[in-house]
Amino acid sequence: MKNKLKDFFELYFAFVKIGAFTFGGGLAMMPIMQRELIEKRGWITDDELIDYFAIGQSTPGIIAVNVATFVGYKRLGWTGGIIGTLGVVTPSWVIIMILAGAISSIDKYPLAQKALKGINVAVAALLTSVIVKFSKKNIKNIWNALFMLLAFVLIYFFKVQSVWIILAALLSGSLLTLYKQKKATASVEEKADDVSKSASSDGEEK
Repeated sequence: MKNKLKDFFELYFAFVKIGAFTFGGGLAMMPIMQRELIEKRGWITDDELIDYFAIGQSTPGIIAVNVATFVGYKRLGWTGGIIGTLGVVTPSWVIIMILAGAISSIDKYPLAQKALKGINVAVAALLTSVIVKFSKKNIKNIWNALFMLLAFVLIYFFKVQSVWIILAALLSGSLLTLYKQKKATASVEEKADDVSKSASSDGEEK
C-alpha cells in the first residue's frame, strides 16, 4: 500500500511539473514530456508518446489532458488516469484562479504585454522543435512526406478545418493498412500453394 501511494504521488507531481513549466498548449508539452516520461522515468516509449498525441489530437478535449490520461492509465490503471489528468491541470487551475481578477486589465501594463510576446516567441520555438521531432519519426517514405505537404497546403492556404484532415488521415491509414494486410495474406497463400504444388509434383515424380 505504501509503495502504491508513492507511485500515485510520483505520477501526480510528474504531471504537475509538466503542466507548470510548459507554455503553448499540448504540442508544446512534447519536449518536456519526452524528458520527464521517457528519458527520466522510462514510463513510455517515443512511439507510444507519438501515438498518444495522435489519439489526443483526434479525440475531443485538450491534447495534454488526453495524453496525461493515457499515460496515467498505462502506469496505474483507472486511478492513474484520473491522477495524471488532475496533475496536469492543477497548475493551470491555480494560476488562472490567481490571475482571474487581474487578467482583464493586463493591457494596461506594457511590461506584461512584452512578457507575453516573449513567451509567444519561446512557444513558437518549442512548436518548431516538436515539428522536427515528429517529422523525423513519422515521415519514413515519399508518400508520408507528400501527405504531410498536402495537409499543410489544405490547412494553411485553403483554410480547411483540421477535423477533416484528421478524418481523411484516419480513413487513408485504415484503408492502407487493410490493403497491406490483404496483400500479405495473399502472398502467404500464394507461397503455400506453390509449396503444395511443388510437394505434389515431387510425389508424382516418385
